[in-house]
Amino acid sequence: MGELTLIRHNAHQVEVDGLSMLMHPPTTSLFEMDAVSRDVYALFRRHKTVGSDLMQAELGGLHGPQELADCLRSFLDLDILRDADAPEIPRPIVKVEEIPLSTIVLNVNTGCNLACTYCYKEDLTTPAKGEKMAFETARASFELLLKQAKDRDRVNVVFFGGEPLSNYPLIKQMVEYAEPRAAELGKIVDFSLTTNATLLNAQMIDWLNAHRFALTVSMDGPKALHDVNRRTVGGKGTYDLVARNVKLLLERYRARPVGVRVTLTRGVTDVIGIHDHLKNELGFAEVGFGPATSGPVSVFNLDEAGLKQAFEDMKTLGRRYVEAACRGENIGFSNMHQLLTDIAQGTKKAVPCGAGLGMLAVDKKGDLHLCHRFVGSEQPTYGNVETGIEIPKLAAFIEGAQDRSQFGCKTCRIRSICAGGCYHESYARQGDPFAPVYHYCDLMRDWVDFGVESYVRIMRANPGFFRSHLEPRRAKA
Repeated sequence: MGELTLIRHNAHQVEVDGLSMLMHPPTTSLFEMDAVSRDVYALFRRHKTVGSDLMQAELGGLHGPQELADCLRSFLDLDILRDADAPEIPRPIVKVEEIPLSTIVLNVNTGCNLACTYCYKEDLTTPAKGEKMAFETARASFELLLKQAKDRDRVNVVFFGGEPLSNYPLIKQMVEYAEPRAAELGKIVDFSLTTNATLLNAQMIDWLNAHRFALTVSMDGPKALHDVNRRTVGGKGTYDLVARNVKLLLERYRARPVGVRVTLTRGVTDVIGIHDHLKNELGFAEVGFGPATSGPVSVFNLDEAGLKQAFEDMKTLGRRYVEAACRGENIGFSNMHQLLTDIAQGTKKAVPCGAGLGMLAVDKKGDLHLCHRFVGSEQPTYGNVETGIEIPKLAAFIEGAQDRSQFGCKTCRIRSICAGGCYHESYARQGDPFAPVYHYCDLMRDWVDFGVESYVRIMRANPGFFRSHLEPRRAKA
């Protein structure tokens, strides 16, 4: 063989309970390394280049020539090894020629009846009257979705705000329009909604149940923590009202499991206690955590130490998740569920999310935004529901998002899971939607390593957990 070199950013080794696992960053695939592959990989890590003489001198007494040749061939096929003189292969940029939407997000009201201290919404108005979306705009949005989703069997309409239930009449009107309209085209339409739960009542819950909404409640834990930030316009804590309505919701709602989203802010970081209260005491199906690091009022954002501690606490809860999974139980920790899904499926992202590609958000005027978080921002819009999507402009953004090599993402081992991170997080924190979320980088790499360890431990103890609780694996393990 000629001189070969290791493509270090295409391989990452993780030790798990005596097993050596090789993660393949371009595809997020996992491979269990045998003695031959471990030794070959270690040899290449010690030397810049390796040829036949060096290979024979260091490994010839340990492994046969056929074993070594087979291992080299596998590593070459995965682009873990490459001819030392070969030029680097640039990551291809996928041209965007159409926008195959599956989801439209309707910002049905800029108003909210709460004044949460960490809210990122730049178009937010209080109190709840706000500026409401008209039915004509919502209907045109849905027709645009149907047009762009011509090859899809299912589409999704997300109602967002402010507090979306403060425009409940529009939501009802849209559902009554969308269900038969989708059926005409042989499609199924799903509805999603995130609410602060303050406006829920029995009649509303039963209607949402009848139309099988995917519901998420925004709540930050037990009373002492929730009331720190989630207050009325007058400054009164909302826990008592929200908890009462959540109890009613969980008693009556049967269409789908109801999840809760928690925002971790300075002083509100008790991940274990919050999860225990929301899952085991109130009864939510799943609890997900979102650290606040780029909100408009910096005093509420987690600093470096707070963010690190939040991730450590999430790993502690993750260990409980693994212990339960090995017993065949699911403790309802959605961050862990998403992490394991990415690893189990071999996620291969070119862009961080579906914003601008599978999903667009619509403001009250009908203008199209990358996602709901950009509504009200100074970032460009990409057309209007009446005139259509400005496809060349949006395509240029998506194609630009695929190349973050100037920021170092090209050689990051979690690039196919992270793909640079949330556009809005980068925009809010650094003024550039393409700039990586650097404050997350090391923590996210550690979190993914933790996910690999967790995946391997569950697979060894109870592989049936993934068949029961995660979607089937698509990438070879």
